[in-house]
Amino acid sequence: MKKVRVITAEEAALMVQDGDTVSTGGFVSCACPEALSTALENRFLETGHPRDLTLFFAAGQGHRDGTGGDHYGHEGMVKRVVGGHWDRAPKLGDLALANKIEAYNLPQGVITHMYRDIAAHNIGTITHVGLYTFADPRNGGGKLNECTKEDLVKLIDIEGEERLLYKGFPINVCFLRASYADEYGNCTVHREIGPLDVTAQAQATKNSGGKVIVQVEKIVQGGSLDPKLVKIPGIYVDAIVVGSMEDNMQCLGMPYDGALTGEFRIPVDAIPPIPLDAKKILARRAAMELPKDAIVNLGTGAPEKIANVAAEEGISDQMTLTVEAGGIAGVPYGGTQFGASANAMAILDHNVQFDFYQGGGLDVAFLGLAETAPNGDLNVSKFGTRLAGAGGFIDITQNAKKVVYCGTFTAKGLKTECRDGKLVIVQEGAKKKFVNQVEHITFSGVYANKVHQPVLYITERAVFELRPEGVTLIEIAPGIDLQTQVLDQMEFMPKIAEDLKLMDERIFRDELMGLAND
Repeated sequence: MKKVRVITAEEAALMVQDGDTVSTGGFVSCACPEALSTALENRFLETGHPRDLTLFFAAGQGHRDGTGGDHYGHEGMVKRVVGGHWDRAPKLGDLALANKIEAYNLPQGVITHMYRDIAAHNIGTITHVGLYTFADPRNGGGKLNECTKEDLVKLIDIEGEERLLYKGFPINVCFLRASYADEYGNCTVHREIGPLDVTAQAQATKNSGGKVIVQVEKIVQGGSLDPKLVKIPGIYVDAIVVGSMEDNMQCLGMPYDGALTGEFRIPVDAIPPIPLDAKKILARRAAMELPKDAIVNLGTGAPEKIANVAAEEGISDQMTLTVEAGGIAGVPYGGTQFGASANAMAILDHNVQFDFYQGGGLDVAFLGLAETAPNGDLNVSKFGTRLAGAGGFIDITQNAKKVVYCGTFTAKGLKTECRDGKLVIVQEGAKKKFVNQVEHITFSGVYANKVHQPVLYITERAVFELRPEGVTLIEIAPGIDLQTQVLDQMEFMPKIAEDLKLMDERIFRDELMGLAND
């Protein structure tokens, strides 16, 4: 093997030409190639080039502070963005909402598989994932604004079954982050939260005739790296850039944590109990839906608290938590370390984790609840002037054996208290979540009913179930008035189960519920 070129970030930026398709690695605030993206941004701001780029990424990247994808959020720098999650890069979202760029949101897991299909020169990625959602051409095909015209998703028929074809395209330049590189360009990711998609992205770019540029912490002697740790072989790599300590932080703004890489384990038995608020009520009711030895995915926000409740109730050992970034077991982290897991038993490639998810491997998925329609449709991806994107939501919710949505009944200002085993609404939220029609179909109730998927919608005051006839009220919290505090706070009249039950009173008391004994 020949020795790899070692260049500066500024020299790497000069390798990107006007009109190129650029793919960037990273998962939210983890493993972002900050030195490379910063240098490319600076070059554009100084010279006006490169222009009219297509930016292609799976997981959202950045921290809503100019990092990650926001390095590309300048008018003229990008012409088109194809991404799985947009919320971490608000500058890009603003350009999309202002019709200044062509913008697509495709399921995150599908994009991870598109890398592999591009590498293999397949016609595209063929899958059921996204049917009946906004990614379906019948509902927009993932287009986010009026100036986005080209169809990247096609509805096809295979053996009498509907499928979606996500069309592949060549990648000209790939910016990746790794840990160490040797003199021949072989790169490890042993100090990152996981391998993510670095292998597939490098293969896709190399087989497109493009350039693979990898940012690393240091360069070591050739042949000194454990070959089992090498995730980007030197034969794929065109150049190496050594970044600064700040540019190579494991997660943006966070010091290296060996518990997230398997270097060591930390004690997690003494997780403090969380206060009895609306989110804990949601988490307690949701925890009652855990089957024994369940394989679980927890979304961000309210669902994160389920892990706290499980620890408090002594049932953590009865479920295995997984994270779409690749972690199996352990304790998933949030914030800027979202995607990482402390004390994981295994850390898989991002795309491999989605193979398992898309094939129905999850026993239950707990995700956040936002806009919900009478037919069970849910929107978590686009709200007026805010573009969040679906991320892995579609891949996960469409395929889990059971889905449980967790969120407060109303938003903006809701205040609650628990008194004597009853729920008291101190102040009602100003925004209704149960609406006549959702703005974006991130989850399709029609598809869920078609495949007979069990779906629950858990709020602090009521529990709904998706049935063939639509969203059906099955439980109400003790102390809550059905008419004024449930039905009047919805834009539509739900079906009401004939055997409408009270939510378990234990949920609303400070002491332990005793779930370990149930």
